[in-house]
Amino acid sequence: MVVREKFHADLKILREKLLEIGRLTEEALAKAIEALQTQNVDLALEIIDGDTEIDQLEEEINDLSILLLAKQQPVATDLRRVIVAIKIASDVERMADFAVNIAKSAIRIGKEDLIKPLEHVKKMHAISIEMLSLSLKAYHEEDLTLAKKVAEMDDEVDELYGITIKELLNLAKEKQEAMNQITQLLFIARYLERMADHTTNVAESVFYLVKGKRYDLNE
Repeated sequence: MVVREKFHADLKILREKLLEIGRLTEEALAKAIEALQTQNVDLALEIIDGDTEIDQLEEEINDLSILLLAKQQPVATDLRRVIVAIKIASDVERMADFAVNIAKSAIRIGKEDLIKPLEHVKKMHAISIEMLSLSLKAYHEEDLTLAKKVAEMDDEVDELYGITIKELLNLAKEKQEAMNQITQLLFIARYLERMADHTTNVAESVFYLVKGKRYDLNE
């Protein structure tokens, strides 16, 4: 295989690994909210154990990217493809960490009766999962319209986050005995809000890949 063909074959492997880490992270986040809703400690522990595979994939992406940069010295769009892979892998791995954090909060809540329905948390989660899926599709297809949609959806998560925090802080005044659970739900809301921010980072990386310049989609 000639050098150029090998380079593009490695780029394809890099893209496939990136989509795989995204798929595993989506699964982890879906399981995390299920563990919270069903108060399933075993499922929460499964998420924590599974994070090792995601960490390993990020390492593989970074190692392959560094190898490509060192051996092939790519320029222009090809260089951006490698840089973007490193950046997106970092953002996605951070989202997987949030899934682990949600799982840990679910364990800390345990079997306590939930002090309120989780509608807003579930909606934040659903939007965040959709954002992640769309951002990875935008990356795969280099679709700026999808990337822009992801950034716009972040506003919905921010609004729900504000509502959720206000409700939980009001509950804290009334139900001092439930402070452990309220604290964990506050953390979970924050994890989901941060996840949406990282997904917006992925969308910004897609813009950088296609346009060759940085865009702040949170403006």
